[in-house]
Order: sequence, then structure tokens, then C-alpha cells
Amino acid sequence: MARSGQEQEAESTAAFKVLKRAMELDSESRYQQALVCYQEGIDLLMQVLRDGKYHRQIKIEENATGFSYESLFQEYLNETVTEVWIQDPYIRQIHQLYNFLRFCEMLIKRPCKVKTIHLLTSLDEGSGKEQQNSGLQEIKESLKNHGVLLELEYSSSVHDREIRFNNGWMIKIGRGLDYFKKPQSRFSLGYCDFDLRPCHETTVDIFHNKHTKKI
Repeated sequence: MARSGQEQEAESTAAFKVLKRAMELDSESRYQQALVCYQEGIDLLMQVLRDGKYHRQIKIEENATGFSYESLFQEYLNETVTEVWIQDPYIRQIHQLYNFLRFCEMLIKRPCKVKTIHLLTSLDEGSGKEQQNSGLQEIKESLKNHGVLLELEYSSSVHDREIRFNNGWMIKIGRGLDYFKKPQSRFSLGYCDFDLRPCHETTVDIFHNKHTKKI
């Protein structure tokens, strides 16, 4: 018998709570307990995916903290992730370029084995064009040194913001990668650690491609 959307949402929430606990145990080097939680969380998650449409939504409140890229994306990254697609029209200004760089840094860490990153963004036709071009080229060269290919594509009509991993997960963020507020100063908490950086209000929608159209 098919379960209701509320029941599936409750099950997916339970799955991610177990996976979050697994990561906490992993960080504490309690590996055996972490393994049990990982297995339980994955089993719960796979049950949701088998039973119907998967959709999880996270609402980030104004000035909320604890939403670094690692905190938001870690649950969906594993050793099967080798290719990533980022569609974000606003990778132009210096802080947006740094956001993209931080996102790339996360992708080349374990357990990921990313080999190709695709970025679709819009071209800055104003005074920031040179800065955008040079910044992205520097990121591309740096990624190349780590054995990762960055493929750049520009579109004047790109509007939607989304991130896709080749393991089937797709994440849509209302503000794209640019959901962090400007730090109060260069020496304020949150300048380096983005888990401590206040956020703008935005919504994160998470899907699995078993239940989404290819784009």
C-alpha cells in the first residue's frame, strides 16, 4: 500500500538524522558505531526512494548559521561522485568566485573522486568581465593540478540555479552558491569557517534523479 507524502517525508527526515549521527560518530573516530548508523540511514533512504517521489526541502532562515557547503552537501557525496554539474548565473563578483572555489575544494576532498566539473554561468559584460575570466581560469588551472577538469560554459539566458551529481542527487538552492552574508570584518568569526557565517534566507530543494527528468 502506497504511503502518503507526509509519511515519506517523515521517513526521509529520520534517514537523514541517522546519517547525520553517523557522520558525528565518524568524526569522533567511533567507526564501528558510525558504520551501523550509515547502514541504517542508507537502508531508510533507499526505502523512501523505492516507494515514491523523493523530495526534501530545507529552509535556511535569515541569519541562520551551520550551513556551510560541507554541512549542506556532505550527505550526498561519496566515492561514486566523479562528475558534477553546476548551473548558477551569478559566478561573477569576487566573493562569488571565492564561493565557487570553496565549493570546488569540497569536491576534491575524500570520499569524492571527482574528475570533471561543469559550470554553466552568465558572462559579465561590464567592468567585471576581466576579473570573472581571470578568476575562473585560475580556478581551472588549480583544479587541473589536482587532476580535475573544469569545463566552462556561458549563457545569457541561464536563470535557474541547481547542482547535480552523477550519483543521482540534484540540489536546487534559491540563491545558488551565494547564500552567505558578508562578514562583519576580516577578523570576525565566520570569515573562514562558513558554518559560523550567517546566511541569507533561502530554500534548498533536494531530489533524486529516479524521480526527476534529465536536463
